Amino acid sequence: MAPPPLLLVLFLLFSTALLSESRLSLHYYSKSCPSFNRIMQETVTNKQIISPTTAAGTLRLFFHDCLPNGCDGSILISSTPFNKAERDADINLSLPGDPFDLIVRAKTALELSCPTTVSCSDILAVAARDLIVMLGGPYYNVYLGRKDSRSSQASSIEGKLPKPSMKMSEMMDVFAASGFSVQEMVALSGAHTIGFSHCKEFSSNIANDTHYNPRFARALKQACSGYPKDPTLSVFNDIMSPNKFDNLYFQNLPKGLGLLESDHALYNDPRTKPFVDLYAKDQNNFFRDFARAMQKLSVYRIKTGRKGEIRRRCDAVN
Repeated sequence: MAPPPLLLVLFLLFSTALLSESRLSLHYYSKSCPSFNRIMQETVTNKQIISPTTAAGTLRLFFHDCLPNGCDGSILISSTPFNKAERDADINLSLPGDPFDLIVRAKTALELSCPTTVSCSDILAVAARDLIVMLGGPYYNVYLGRKDSRSSQASSIEGKLPKPSMKMSEMMDVFAASGFSVQEMVALSGAHTIGFSHCKEFSSNIANDTHYNPRFARALKQACSGYPKDPTLSVFNDIMSPNKFDNLYFQNLPKGLGLLESDHALYNDPRTKPFVDLYAKDQNNFFRDFARAMQKLSVYRIKTGRKGEIRRRCDAVN
């Protein structure tokens, strides 16, 4: 039999290379960067010990990167005189600095060990998972091999992220547009078991929303009394165990201890209340569904192969 034409051989080799390059794997860096897991663990642990709010901030950063346009590290890119990037969109201005610093630290260490090998989007996905586990939350597999976006525009995320003031139907629409069910939305909302919210996000609701526990409402008014002069004032989302990833966030809602308007809506809307009740009653159910939803979110509209790049710096395209 005659050998195949050279053109066909080249095409098959090129197709195989593209396929292997675009396939995610749990061990994507086992050969190209064998120190990846160790560097990530050390960097994440050290940063969380120094700044205990890093975990909640990183989880929020991951969420704000992935839900609008996919997990591609576009939230990490800085604006230039010619382009307003995602991180400077109004909804992202309250993202704290610690998670950005964490990604820079991890990227710097990885570049020294394995230059131009590990994507910023993979770093963010693994950091979010590792920090959840550090605070007692569920472990889930993070498949690796994402590439980084070559662009980031603030205008591209308009209407694609939930806001605390949104009606429940609007929140559902935001998640549905990205392929997430009502139950997955409620499970992901359980991330509010850690972290804090700024007073400006809920202070105007305290007097008008009858769903607040009266004593809690009075305490919130006092805690936020100076926020017009100090916009950095904030309150823990879960006042019972703010530094532990557990299901107490859901247990708080029936007691009127939710912080945001959207928190109260989760418990008071008949479409979401059954899931709140389920997760309040059974932490294992919450952990299982949260882990599944996070794994699904972590591969949402990712870029692989030649659709993206490995950025040398996470805050700028190559």
